[in-house]
Amino acid sequence: MRIKFNYIKVVGLLVLVCFLFAFSNQRNKERKVNIQPPHFVGENKLFITDATVSKLLIQNQPRVTQQSKDIIDLNELEDALNSNSMIKKAEVFMSINGELYTEIEQKRPIARVSSNASYYIDDEGGFMPLSDNYTARVPLVTGTINKKSLNTIYTFAKAVDEDEFLKKHVIEIHQNNDGTIDFKVRKSDFKVHLGTLKKLNKKINNFKAFYQKAFKDKTLDSFEMVNLKFDKQVICTKK
Repeated sequence: MRIKFNYIKVVGLLVLVCFLFAFSNQRNKERKVNIQPPHFVGENKLFITDATVSKLLIQNQPRVTQQSKDIIDLNELEDALNSNSMIKKAEVFMSINGELYTEIEQKRPIARVSSNASYYIDDEGGFMPLSDNYTARVPLVTGTINKKSLNTIYTFAKAVDEDEFLKKHVIEIHQNNDGTIDFKVRKSDFKVHLGTLKKLNKKINNFKAFYQKAFKDKTLDSFEMVNLKFDKQVICTKK
């Protein structure tokens, strides 16, 4: 008789545990979502704001905070965020308490195109629109620009971005009708004709050597054109 009683207690305890688990699980599923402020990776909130992220989270669907956590599709929310041209990568995840977290990595511009349209080129060679919140200090790109064919501009802009000297001095990149490149530097009014991107590193080193010597000699203002077209020499035209 004692054995039966103990058996009944064990069964009753298991039933109670299962009931509490099911009840707790159901309440957890029905818990309303609470959106937390987004976390920005890298340079924080330069081009998009918390409000922009929140707007993207509720785009084309009922307001997220009015839904239970059980029916929230995190992949759909990530897709909504990644559809924004300012965002490089977005991750969305939710805590057991129904708190919705977002981690945002923004695109990073390396040049700003100003021709028949204005936009940035990001560090992966992609399109990035201008922002009302922040203006990046990057070289201005002018001349004959095809939005669908940015490879030449991107390659040189990337070289500028990755070189401490060029990043400090280059303020404008110009693409000519024949696809060759010119550029201008800060605090000097001469034009630098780079030509094609063939032997680009050699041409860049030649320009650095010229600039440093001309700066030392205080002759930078005496030049109208600096031609780097030939990789073995720098041809300068005086005013």
